[in-house]
Amino acid sequence: MKKFTFLISIIFLTTFNSCGQNKINTPNTAMSKFEEFISKEKFLPDSKIFYPGIGDEKLKPILTELINESAKDFQNVAIKGIASDNEYQNAIEKGLKRFSKIYLELDTENRERICTYYEELMDIVGLESSEGLLNEFMYDFDFSE
Repeated sequence: MKKFTFLISIIFLTTFNSCGQNKINTPNTAMSKFEEFISKEKFLPDSKIFYPGIGDEKLKPILTELINESAKDFQNVAIKGIASDNEYQNAIEKGLKRFSKIYLELDTENRERICTYYEELMDIVGLESSEGLLNEFMYDFDFSE
């Protein structure tokens, strides 16, 4: 009976620890893509995604710096070689919180553009979901944190 209980405990713990912890192997090209992402000019008009460009030019350097910090957060996770979805989602959450001080100054187009930049970062590493973090930022940001 003790062996059976032990076996069930091991199975339960293994299953519990592996749930929601998809591992992502960092693509070989990720680091160069991060550098390319960081160096490109951001918040320019883009007709492919119907983005008119930033309306308030004083926000451009601030938003660019915040997005680039997020790219560096992703880079720090990716440098491990193998990371969990959760580690990248934590990087997204950390990055989005940086926008809380200027959130009220962001119009819908700029919030959408910020989200598309995060999607680009997710694509670099192959992360399939932000687990609702981008949606929360876009539509119902929690200012209490």
